[in-house]
Order: sequence, then structure tokens, then C-alpha cells
Amino acid sequence: MGVHELDRTQARRIAVRAQLLDAPRPTDLLAVVQQLTLLQIDPTAAIAPSADLVAWSRLGSSYHPSHLQRALEQDRTLFEHDAMIRPMSDLPLHLAGASDWPHHERSRAWFQANDSFRRDVLELLRASGPLLSRDIADTSVVPWPSSGWTNNRNVTQMLEYLMLRGEIAIAGRRGRQRVWNLAERVYPAGIPVLSVEEAQHLRNERRLAALGIARARSAVQPGEPADVGEAGVPATVEGVAGTWRVDPGALAQLDQPFIGRTALLSPFDRLVHDRVRALALFDFEYTLEMYKPKAQRRWGYFALPVVHGDRLIGKVDATADRKNGTLVVHAVHEDVAFDAAMRRGLQHELDDLADWLGLALHGYPR
Repeated sequence: MGVHELDRTQARRIAVRAQLLDAPRPTDLLAVVQQLTLLQIDPTAAIAPSADLVAWSRLGSSYHPSHLQRALEQDRTLFEHDAMIRPMSDLPLHLAGASDWPHHERSRAWFQANDSFRRDVLELLRASGPLLSRDIADTSVVPWPSSGWTNNRNVTQMLEYLMLRGEIAIAGRRGRQRVWNLAERVYPAGIPVLSVEEAQHLRNERRLAALGIARARSAVQPGEPADVGEAGVPATVEGVAGTWRVDPGALAQLDQPFIGRTALLSPFDRLVHDRVRALALFDFEYTLEMYKPKAQRRWGYFALPVVHGDRLIGKVDATADRKNGTLVVHAVHEDVAFDAAMRRGLQHELDDLADWLGLALHGYPR
């Protein structure tokens, strides 16, 4: 098979379309998550929790966080697993090889030494679940050793391992606290059993469809990988070194008209999450600066990337001041000089974001 040759504009449009950031907007939450494959959970709410912000950026103000909660806790069309929200149809891809957890020798030794603790947790959930972690007694034989915040957090560690093993599941949340139950009470019956190799292949294909274009190999990063192995077909991008992998379905759409729009993105949005890819394809430099001292920030605590058409054009430093009922725009950083269409698009999105949050917009001229 030959290598497809793409110019920068084509590559960017593939990425934007794959992430449902072109026009018109999608209208269904489940369809959005099925295409994106995930919503990342992060508790930071300088504007709104990231999962909600990603959903809003696709669906607009028709989306309400209660829709996500209902899908997770009542309809069971989505599930939460390892800090990600995913479509229930993808569950087999994430439970393949689950019985082998934990993988690391030190973790496995701790888990095996606490087998009686494991049985206690499962028996308690069977008798009394669903439960918060604080409702589960610590009957560990060997404490969990760590130099970090997880030191001696034995219940949390056991629950995490049992979730990754597919023995228990997150049944919902009370505020930010996870509610736990037996997996058989949360997941549907008859889940197909896949080999690890088959699941990995399918996950790579699903990830590539969500990204549109990606590297076969990339640097290891926390959470969802950014690479896709040998999924898709090979391609080069004009002016960018190396070979990419492209979703065949995305290539088939290249001859269709591209209709762009303006959107505000979460810093965890998959369009920008791989900072190396964002720089290579969009000439977009970004760092999440919430962990930096204020004096060292260039763009802001939780700056929102701005996409306009097939370009990433800047960042918005904003904060939801719920005490005073305002969405405060501290600064707009223009990576390129905004033209009238960009300013109108950004104004519309800021107005919509403020309305969605139930706040008055402050600090950006109308």
C-alpha cells in the first residue's frame, strides 16, 4: 500500500473532523462519546469539569451535566473506568486481560498478601453495595507503602485494583466521591471475552478514528496513549518529518466540503492533549499551567485553547466566578492576529459558555 501525501490543511481538517469540531454540531451525547472514545475525568472546575466542558464544546448549550450522569448511572450506556468515561460498547476492549492485574511485581505481592482483604471487600459489596470507599473497612494485612499521597490508603488501592481486574465497577458518584458495586450489577451480562492482542488492535483502530491522524509510536504519557500502532494507513504531512497513520474513513471525507466553526476547548481535549502533535500539525504551543506559580504562567491557570475552522488560533484565560455570578475573561492570547470572523466566533462561544454556566460574561468586549 502506498503512502498518502497530505498537506497541512488536509491533516488539520482530518483531526478537527474526527473530534467533531467542525459544523454542524452533533446532537447526541452517546454518539459524541462513541466517536471520541472517552471523556477524561479531571476535578478542576476553574470553568467546569473537563468531561462536561468537552461535551459542551461539541453539543453546545443543549448539553446538561445531568445527561452524563443519567447515561452513567441509569441508562448504563456509558461507564467510568480508570478516570475515563467510555461507551459501554467498548467495555470488552478494556477488560481484556483484566484478571492479570496488577502487573508490577511489588503491586502484585501486595495484592496477593491481602487476599483476605479482597474477599472482605467483595463480600461487603455483595451484601450492602453500592458503597462509598469510606463505608468499606480496612482489613488489610499488609499496608500499601508509598512515599506519595497513596501511602497506607489501603481501601482506595484495593478498590482501584479490583476495578482494573473487572471484579467491581464504579456505579456512580456522590459529588466527587465514587460509588462502588460488584461489576455484575453495573456491567451488562454476556460481555465478549477478547484476547489482549485483539483488544489492543481494536483500541488502536478506535483511537485512530477518534484522532483522525496520529503517530504509530509516541512518547509514553499518563492516561490514554497518543499512538495507534499499525492501525489505519501510512501518510506523510507536507513540512512535517516522519510518517503518520491516518484513518481510512477520514481520507474518504477529504473530497467533501469542510465547514468549520469556532470552539473553546478544555486543556484535556483530545485535539490538543498530545502537545507534540498539536505543535507539528497546528503550530500550536500549549502547556497546562495550573501547576505553575502564577508569576510563571504565560496563558493562565486553565487557559482554554480556541479552534477556528481548521486552525488553533489562541487561548482564553477565564474563570467561572460563581460567587459573583460572572464568567471572567482575564485575557485572550492571540496566536495569530484575529480577524473579524475569529472575533465574532469567539464572542459567540463565550456568550454561549456563560449562558450554559448560568453566569454573566465579564471582561471581553461585545
